[in-house]
Amino acid sequence: MSRGARHGHPHRVALVWSRFVERFESIGDDPGDSLEIRLQKRVLVAVSALVGGLALFWGAIYLGYDEPRAATIPWVYSAAVTTSLVGYSVTHRYRWFRFSQLFLILVLPFLLQLALGGFVNASAVIIWSLLAPLGALAMSGRRQAILWFVAYVGLVVAAQLIQPSLVIDNNLPRSVVATFFVMNIVATSGVAFFALHYFVGQKDQAFEMLDLEREKSDRLLLNVLPREIAELLKENGETIATRCPAITVLFADVVGFTPLSQGLSPEEVVNLLNDVFSFFDSLVDKHGLEKIRTIGDSYMVASGVPVPREDHAHALARMALEMTGYVSSVDTPATPPLVFRLGISSGPAVAGVIGKTKFQYDVWGDTVNTASRMESHGVPGRIQVSAATYELLKDDFVVEPRGLVEVKGKGPMETWFLVGAR
Repeated sequence: MSRGARHGHPHRVALVWSRFVERFESIGDDPGDSLEIRLQKRVLVAVSALVGGLALFWGAIYLGYDEPRAATIPWVYSAAVTTSLVGYSVTHRYRWFRFSQLFLILVLPFLLQLALGGFVNASAVIIWSLLAPLGALAMSGRRQAILWFVAYVGLVVAAQLIQPSLVIDNNLPRSVVATFFVMNIVATSGVAFFALHYFVGQKDQAFEMLDLEREKSDRLLLNVLPREIAELLKENGETIATRCPAITVLFADVVGFTPLSQGLSPEEVVNLLNDVFSFFDSLVDKHGLEKIRTIGDSYMVASGVPVPREDHAHALARMALEMTGYVSSVDTPATPPLVFRLGISSGPAVAGVIGKTKFQYDVWGDTVNTASRMESHGVPGRIQVSAATYELLKDDFVVEPRGLVEVKGKGPMETWFLVGAR
């Protein structure tokens, strides 16, 4: 046999065993279970099967020392666990299954201790009953666990009160009784540790999954909202609105996009806009600006929101110049290069988040309306700016006067073309 075959066989066995354990633990899973309920169910199934197996071993030892009555109790426990597991896999009645397992592990060790003759003769086997309140703490919550713990303490006290009236001796040698003391302590502690270890391990996995989902949600939220606004929204969830005394807004629009798109397939249209707007998004990140939205072939950017900045007009002017330089080099099959109209205006505005389920960070005010008019009344391939933006840029950029332009809804307006940096 080759070395690969020798090493592959244990791996296959481990894989088969892992799949079997996974399927066995999930016998009571329901599609609507939360992560916590699913974890509780699987831990309870695993611990019940483990303790049921140990009960068979304990019963065999008692029978080996001619204690059939003592052997019957753990065997009855094992049979009851098996029956309840089968019933649970069919009915999925988790609450009943949980109660039955906690009740069995609480009561039967008490009965076994009486059958063997008390605390010493039974090697304090009643310590197994402690698993009931511990299990309730993990599976039922703190309030229910208190009731189970009170019941456990009550059984221990009852065992002590009954102890003087017990005259039962057993056939276990003193050395075996002493060994059973160790076995009961170690086994009970081991089962409790195994359950806690399994529970914490599964919980850690669940938290890791939640962290991954939270990271995905945060990334999606940051794709929609500025980081500062997203943090505020997560903290209080209230309406967010701020007055911005000085910002600059840019609108960009593809010239002749409708006839251009009619000559392209839907996939080509989407890919074209995605390539251009993705590059614009990289410019937004590069210059520290805020993309507000895209509508069809229109692109809107703001500078100075949500965090104010002194150079809001300059930063957006630099991006606009890079935008025109890029789009002039873009070509599509059987079409001329893309040409954009760009419009910029500066001034006060109001920014905030609208919507309850689909959030959107937006900017409102006359500055936004003017920037939109600068674009719609602009010249293909040029960057038209308002008087307010001109005053902010004239010392550091080359800005050519266009003259008076009749602007819809505003009348004659003095406008300029942004040409480049000085």
